[in-house]
Amino acid sequence: MRILVFLCVLMCFSCKKSETSADDEYIWDAIHVTATAYNSLAYQTNSNPNITAFGDSLKPGLKYIAVSRDLLKMGLKHNTPIKIDGLDGIYLVKDKMHSKWQKRIDIYMGVDVKAAKQWGKKRVCIEYGIPKATVLTSIQLPTK
Repeated sequence: MRILVFLCVLMCFSCKKSETSADDEYIWDAIHVTATAYNSLAYQTNSNPNITAFGDSLKPGLKYIAVSRDLLKMGLKHNTPIKIDGLDGIYLVKDKMHSKWQKRIDIYMGVDVKAAKQWGKKRVCIEYGIPKATVLTSIQLPTK
């Protein structure tokens, strides 16, 4: 009996949170963009290639992207989750591109210049997550 009570208490106070998928937390919208790739190398970025324009640290293996500033204005802001057609997983907006680019993303590929060149430049469809909580709070109820 003590073991059963102990197990029940342990399950109630477990540190593990219930798993929720990104689909449960976000409403996904799609847009076609031009996708290129970049590396965290000084000759491709600046003298501090491991720090993004938002101040995040880049490390090979992270699924990060930079977005053109027009996409920032459309709601693809810092930490927005992105699904990229043809690539697995969810990427996060962690960097922003020069203002000369429009409807463009740059996929972070660590220091693997060969992979970035192999990716090249493609027209892809991306989906970006809009937090459901944001959508719900922006809906206004009619007043009497």
